[in-house]
Amino acid sequence: RFILLCLPVSGQGVRFGYTVTRKLGSAVVRNRIRRRLRAAVAEVAAELAVPGHDYVLIARHGALQCPFPTLIGDLRFALPRVHR
Repeated sequence: RFILLCLPVSGQGVRFGYTVTRKLGSAVVRNRIRRRLRAAVAEVAAELAVPGHDYVLIARHGALQCPFPTLIGDLRFALPRVHR
C-alpha cells in the first residue's frame, strides 16, 4: 500500500513527506490518498516515530481501496522495521 523510507537528520524533530504519483489517478484521487496517509501518520507517529529522522511515504495502488485500520496497521508494522 506504500513504501516507507527513513533518513537520519541532524535535527530533533520528526518530518513526514508524501509522494503520490500521477500513475495512481487524477488530482482528486491523489489528494484523497495523501489525506489518508496523513491521517494514518497522525494516529501512529506520536508513539512510533523516532526524533531526528525524516520519513517519506510513497503511495502505491492499494492505498486508496484498503480499509483505514489496515493502513494504520501497515504503518505500525513498517515504522519500527525501517530503523533496523
